[in-house]
Amino acid sequence: MIDPVIFSFELFGITIALRWYGVLVMLGVIVAAWIAEREYSRRGENGEHIWNSLIWALPVGVLGARLWYVANVTLGGNPYYMDNPGQILNIPQGGLHFFGGLLFGAIAMIFYIRRNNLDPWLLLDVAAPVTMIGQAIARPANFINQELYGQPTTLPWGIPIESSHRIPPYNDMSMYPENTRFHPAFAYEMIWNFLAAGLLLWAARRFPEKFKPGAMFSWWLVLAGVGRVIIEFFRPDQPRIPGTDISYSTLFAALMALAGIILLLVRYSYIRLKFADDWEERYQVKKQPRPETA
Repeated sequence: MIDPVIFSFELFGITIALRWYGVLVMLGVIVAAWIAEREYSRRGENGEHIWNSLIWALPVGVLGARLWYVANVTLGGNPYYMDNPGQILNIPQGGLHFFGGLLFGAIAMIFYIRRNNLDPWLLLDVAAPVTMIGQAIARPANFINQELYGQPTTLPWGIPIESSHRIPPYNDMSMYPENTRFHPAFAYEMIWNFLAAGLLLWAARRFPEKFKPGAMFSWWLVLAGVGRVIIEFFRPDQPRIPGTDISYSTLFAALMALAGIILLLVRYSYIRLKFADDWEERYQVKKQPRPETA
């Protein structure tokens, strides 16, 4: 197996480590932002806003991802963080949740949008599909960390998981020996994300007249939500809602998909809601200043 730590060193008695997880997450962020910048500029807006907004969205998103992870674990019945509150913000320890990053990152983006008087639909439509690409690029780190795997399988693409990384009951080596293979749940999500994001980006270019402001964001809610609901069937590690076999992530993903469907129905006037009557039919793009000439 690949060592999760690329290299480490001591500095003033503190161990500094560079991990594959951090490298791949940052690579995903950079690639996603680069694609978003191109899409934003293609629609006539200043692409620099994408990189500037990351200054707000990235740290807030990481904080949100950590807090969501802690809440998810705690709601699942694990008292570790309640017993050790000092570990809640120990992000290098590991443990981030994509939904928390999305929620808190979106809040930071909305703050940036209002501060710079930008069209919110434009930025949301550009950013939404590329988040799937960024997430997909980071997913191989889950294999390196031996996490986000599913139930045992005899399918040819099943992956090995070392005994030290197995969750109960799969850590019972008498029932699940060393050669047991498991569903690569992270890979399923990676493939889904690449396909869904590629479809959205292609459709937006091929049929631009079909996409009203907010439509891309709405379709992203649907596809990301449905995809995560499916993937959750291969995630036995996720905390369940007490008394059910439904994980908290499944519930949130289903609500995402439902919100996307409702938003699409509203956006295309199949449902009439008063607050949506004044929604723009076209993006409100600022005119870029002409460069000065000598």
